[in-house]
Amino acid sequence: YVAPVLIVFAILFVVFQPRLNAWVRRRREADGDDPISAEIAPLPTGPVTPALFILVFLTGIYGGYFVAAQGVLLMGILGVFLTSGTLVHANAIKTWLSLAVNLIAAAGYLLFAFDRIDWTAVLLIAVSSLIGGSVGAKIGRRIKPNVLRSVIVIVGSVGLTVMILRLLSS
Repeated sequence: YVAPVLIVFAILFVVFQPRLNAWVRRRREADGDDPISAEIAPLPTGPVTPALFILVFLTGIYGGYFVAAQGVLLMGILGVFLTSGTLVHANAIKTWLSLAVNLIAAAGYLLFAFDRIDWTAVLLIAVSSLIGGSVGAKIGRRIKPNVLRSVIVIVGSVGLTVMILRLLSS
């Protein structure tokens, strides 16, 4: 029952990301930090705040157990708390973080639940993830932030709807 709530928060993070990011930047400037703007910095730079670290860590734990909407959650969190760089940079970071979480979770399953692994499902997921990650990375580098934000909200909303319908039917 927690997944739909997390998806709603993630969608709200993505929708309000520009406003929330501006608020975070104003707070940093008020605290005397000198954030580098996305126009100057070709890649995200600057310190990883405790809030960003904790939220990404908790999302990793959630993603290792129940992957649904992990990417949407990460995009929302990174979009707000990554104070430099662009949404495209956040998408690239999200891809690497998701890979790390999935590799760690896979190692855990191999070590502790080897006898319960459906290898056909593993093969299908591995192949589709490699293809999707490769194609998605190429598209993600070229897509405009507002289009990317819209796609994330649409995919997140569809996933939320499906999840709620399944919960209601069970």
